[in-house]
This record gives sequence, C-alpha cells and structure tokens, in this order.
Amino acid sequence: MEKNSIDIKITTEFIKLDSLLKFSGAAETGGIAKEAVQNGEVLYNGEVCTMRGKKVRPGDTVEYEGCIINVR
Repeated sequence: MEKNSIDIKITTEFIKLDSLLKFSGAAETGGIAKEAVQNGEVLYNGEVCTMRGKKVRPGDTVEYEGCIINVR
C-alpha cells in the first residue's frame, strides 16, 4: 500500500496529537481522532502513541491509516 505524505505547518510551539489528525484531514472528526489514538492506531515518530494530548512539535512525524504527516 502506498503511503500518502502531508506536510503541515504549525505556527504554535506544538499541537496535540488528536487535534493534528483532525486538522490535517487524516481523521474526519475529533471523535475519530481520539478513538484512533486511544486504540493504538497512530504512530508518533515511528512508535505507537496512545496519549491523545501528546505534544507534537515541528520535526515530528505522525502516521495514521497509511497517511504520513510531517509537522513543520
């Protein structure tokens, strides 16, 4: 399966993991994003992360359902 890569630029110090999934369009709603994180379906810098409030900063990579989100 080919992976889709998205670059997301944030203007704040960080964005919470579940908010990033919704903001990037990888998850349709905040509820779906929250569930995905809690169910261990999201990779943060290559490792499963179940903390939906995880602070994602520029330089981090998040992967969900074949979508790679590069935070800038």
